[in-house]
Amino acid sequence: MPRSNTSWNHHALTMTNTPTTGLAPPKVYLAPMQGVMDHHLRALVTRLGGVDGCVTEFIRVTDQRLPTRVFHRYCPELADGARTASGVPVKVQLLGSNPWALAVNAQKAAALGASAIDLNFGCPAKTVNNSAGGAKLLSQPELIYQIVLAVRQRLPQHVPLSAKIRLGYEDRSRYLEAAEAAAAGGADELVVHARSKADGYRPPAYWRYIDEIQAALSIPVVANGEVWSVADWQRCREQSSVNQVMLGRGMLAKPDLALAIKRHAAQTAHQDMTWRQACQLLLDYHLITRDAYPRKFLGNRVKQWLSYLQLQFCEAGDFLQCIKRSRDDDFICQQFEQQLNQPYQENLRANSLPSQ
Repeated sequence: MPRSNTSWNHHALTMTNTPTTGLAPPKVYLAPMQGVMDHHLRALVTRLGGVDGCVTEFIRVTDQRLPTRVFHRYCPELADGARTASGVPVKVQLLGSNPWALAVNAQKAAALGASAIDLNFGCPAKTVNNSAGGAKLLSQPELIYQIVLAVRQRLPQHVPLSAKIRLGYEDRSRYLEAAEAAAAGGADELVVHARSKADGYRPPAYWRYIDEIQAALSIPVVANGEVWSVADWQRCREQSSVNQVMLGRGMLAKPDLALAIKRHAAQTAHQDMTWRQACQLLLDYHLITRDAYPRKFLGNRVKQWLSYLQLQFCEAGDFLQCIKRSRDDDFICQQFEQQLNQPYQENLRANSLPSQ
């Protein structure tokens, strides 16, 4: 994995990151999973503890200033100091390829109360890539540099700017170019999903590339990809040499994963979440989202989450099979009652979740 040789390598990209031995407690961040990790789910997951920060789903930017309502739709937490109800900071994520448009919208987000901005250069979705967004830009590191530079120059100095990348577009050969471009443009932090766009979400994640990246940069690097357990996090940390991790699907399968990682690192006991606790969390999610989306989609968010929870809890798979064809709220709530084995009204008052 040789170093790249590009026009912006002369910017301050020195080897100052340190190995993991003797590091401070790990930082754990919640990934911005598009179409999944909305503000409702951010609020529920962060209240469990262990999460140090979140990122919104991406806000698509083309060539114009976005209206205020768009920022508040994707990040209602702006009304509360850009934090979830449990006090966890939320970054506003932007996606696009127009440096000017991204810069002025980042500036507007900051004026509306965003405490940090994130730029998405990693989304692998075809619809996004076909519109010159997300991971497509990984094949144009000079444009990544121009975008980050333009945004950094528009943002107040006190507002941090981060970028999220993958290891490449068609392959992983240009992994270091994109990372260096973002850092040279002025990113304060870099999140690296340890796969290329072509890799999609297929295992494995190539964490060793992150080691090469963190060694080349002078800014913090966050590892992302294929961390489903504490053991995965340990292997990721060993191979990447970074002590910061971003969790996505792993947090949906095991909602207390961030807390488990923190407690393991602190050498304190952790009791894994039970299916009953996970089901209670899922019921809470259903109750706060059932009126937020059209009735024809009722239950879809719960079913989506169950598809991940079944990777950790066999009961979740059975529950999903039971409700997957239903759009009836009464039926779904009755099935929750059976799962929790207590009266429905009592479920609404239950609060048996593990706390930090």
